[in-house]
Amino acid sequence: MKIEKNKVVALTYELSIAGENGQNNLVETADTANPMTFIYGMSGLPEQFEEQLDGLEPGSTFDFKLEAEEGYGDLDENALVDLPKQAFEVEGAIPQDMLEIGNFIPMTDSEGNQLQGRVVEVTDDTVKMDFNHPLAGKDLYFKGKVESVRDATQEEIAHGHVHGEGGHHH
Repeated sequence: MKIEKNKVVALTYELSIAGENGQNNLVETADTANPMTFIYGMSGLPEQFEEQLDGLEPGSTFDFKLEAEEGYGDLDENALVDLPKQAFEVEGAIPQDMLEIGNFIPMTDSEGNQLQGRVVEVTDDTVKMDFNHPLAGKDLYFKGKVESVRDATQEEIAHGHVHGEGGHHH
């Protein structure tokens, strides 16, 4: 069975990004115990990522690069936001260790959308948060193997995600 629209795909892979020294740094892995499982065409992953896998079968290997703009886009300066420090208070106090540089903090915007922000700077009054995807501005190097491909169930297609092993449990 080949990877195509509405197929459940399970992959093992290593994701690397170029480091300062010109060598690739491993940033994420999915192994046989915890493969990445998604519905092809409904994954929310970068379009070019899925296109690189199109037509592959179980046992096929892949090794490709996505330029930053094909992956999570270039860094958006507008996604760097200064917020008042008191916005981080819980019951009148800021939890210890919350505002450390590099911490990811789940937040909600004015429309109720869930966001992940990374603390990049803390002053006496403000906290600079970066709401770019952590891999924005980075070229992505994927190397891996297709573990399995199956038809998605009607329920999975209706819900837009995989159910059962490797997927969502209701």
